[in-house]
Amino acid sequence: MGAPIVFFEVISDDAERARRFYGELFDWTTDADPAMGGYALVDTGNGEDAVGGGIGPASEEDGPGVRIYARVDDLDAYLQKATKLGGTTIVEPQDLPGDYGKFAMFLDPDGNKVGLWS
Repeated sequence: MGAPIVFFEVISDDAERARRFYGELFDWTTDADPAMGGYALVDTGNGEDAVGGGIGPASEEDGPGVRIYARVDDLDAYLQKATKLGGTTIVEPQDLPGDYGKFAMFLDPDGNKVGLWS
């Protein structure tokens, strides 16, 4: 069984503009959280089973772009596999706030940032 896409992110140099753009384009709603640096979770309006997402500001460490996150059962094993296939680990497995599990990130061979979640 393949690893399903379970989350997406839009990281922007102007997160407010990005929230407004995607909100108007797709009728998404967002709620920016000042405690999370203005990061906003996205409600696509498609129910609890829809893929969720977030829109947030770029930083020096994390420039603009669109990311996908795949759900996997073993973060370390998938990071190793990505590395073997030409990827590069950029975020080692770490806990997410609350009870949201763990995540990690790698760059694919083209430099795209891809997240893993378990």
